Amino acid sequence: MIFSKIEATQVGVAGEYLAAGELSLRGFVSSITLRNNRGIDIIVSNKDGTKSVSIQVKTNSDGKNKWILTKKSEEFYSDNHFFIFVALKGLLQRPEYRIVPSEIVAKQIYARHRAWLKGTKNNGTPRKNSNIRNFVDEGDKYLEAWHLL
Repeated sequence: MIFSKIEATQVGVAGEYLAAGELSLRGFVSSITLRNNRGIDIIVSNKDGTKSVSIQVKTNSDGKNKWILTKKSEEFYSDNHFFIFVALKGLLQRPEYRIVPSEIVAKQIYARHRAWLKGTKNNGTPRKNSNIRNFVDEGDKYLEAWHLL
């Protein structure tokens, strides 16, 4: 883990502010929401206010291409809702950002989880269902894909 001394909550908050800053640098108007909004961390619009989208930010602190989500991400999606996945690389390195439509995330984590359930544990027993899901940007398809917003 790159940031071993900070708590998971701080990693998440850092990711939200980094994503909001990156959006601002790209000419978007971005506003971080209060912590009690279900699945919406940032509201974003273009400069003239003719298009707006909601963003959920997920941040990892190991710099890898994998993020943990929950089952609710399979069910909470729309054309105007996106994920920004932030991979922290280190204090002196720019994070990596992946911008993914929520429907793509929902479909991928659903399929990956169903495939995982078909496997077995190391001892040969069947895996049990859980609330945990994983998103992986295979082939870096969504790396720096800001144009999707």
